[in-house]
Order: sequence, then C-alpha cells, then structure tokens
Amino acid sequence: MINEFTAVFEKVGDTYVAYAEELPGANTQGHTLEEARENLKDAIQLVLESNRAITESDLANKIVVKEPIRINAV
Repeated sequence: MINEFTAVFEKVGDTYVAYAEELPGANTQGHTLEEARENLKDAIQLVLESNRAITESDLANKIVVKEPIRINAV
C-alpha cells in the first residue's frame, strides 16, 4: 500500500527538524536534509506499525468489519 504524507522540514541551527503534517507523532531530525528525509520515512513507518498493533490488540475477540477507505483530500 502506498501512502502519501506532507513532509515538513525546518532548519534549526545546524540540523533539520522534520515531521509529517497529517500524522501526529511522526517527527524526527537530521544533520542534513537527506538524513532528515530518511529518518522521517522510518518514523512514519514506525508510527503506522505501532498504531496498527494497538488497534489489533484493542479489537481482539471483537466482531468488526475492516475495509480500505480512499479519499481525495487536499
């Protein structure tokens, strides 16, 4: 599954602070823009994996319907 997020990179001193605008908790930093970009990809992946694991645990032994949902947001 391909997801697209808005990455924000802010120069702070000698480093870059990075976060995904649409995904609270996905934030990081790097000494270079490229390092911050790669670190942000990792942070996004970890937040998504963690959220899925928490949800799976919360839904254990419950009857639920899960399905993909697509939106065209700007």
